[in-house]
Amino acid sequence: MIDTNVLESDLTKCNQRLKTYPFDPRMYIYRGMIYFKLIRLEESLRDFNKAEELNPQLTPYLWQRGITYYYLQKYAKAARQFEVDLSINSLDIEETIWYYLSIAQLEDAQSARNSLLPVKPDARSFMTSIYRLFAGKATIQTIINNANTKDIREMFYLNLYIGLYYEAQREKSKSWFYMDKAISYKIDDYMWYLACVHQQIRV
Repeated sequence: MIDTNVLESDLTKCNQRLKTYPFDPRMYIYRGMIYFKLIRLEESLRDFNKAEELNPQLTPYLWQRGITYYYLQKYAKAARQFEVDLSINSLDIEETIWYYLSIAQLEDAQSARNSLLPVKPDARSFMTSIYRLFAGKATIQTIINNANTKDIREMFYLNLYIGLYYEAQREKSKSWFYMDKAISYKIDDYMWYLACVHQQIRV
């Protein structure tokens, strides 16, 4: 799971830098991400908001804030963040899926599917498969059968988003199973930490 000692060390360094550069929005984003990994969600949100306050042009790029909103169960605000993000990157698969996930929590999975936006091809072909799953055009079994099991990053992302798909469907045990599998494919990626946070929050 998460090595909190490393994160606490990173947090200390970030705090020291912010004492020297208290108006650097990038450092607030960075610290907000550390707080998220430590499941200190209110502090994470506060830092993302501070970054936006210092530089309002960052608003459509604060996808991390959308995720923090999601896990704070502020689903309307999460949906709004991803909606704003998509205003400048309208064809991004992950942003589109997170918008779907937020709408699914606000309403239901069918409403989310009805709001699913078109996307552009992703260099990661497995993300296209994931999009097709959320769009109701692919099955989980087909995705798993076509997966490159030797690619750890691919296996992580497939299991992560299958887990999130089941969360949107309100199938907690299946969601838990796939999120746990995702965590087993450890990669150096913010989304791996998200999977860990998810499991601890959804206990």
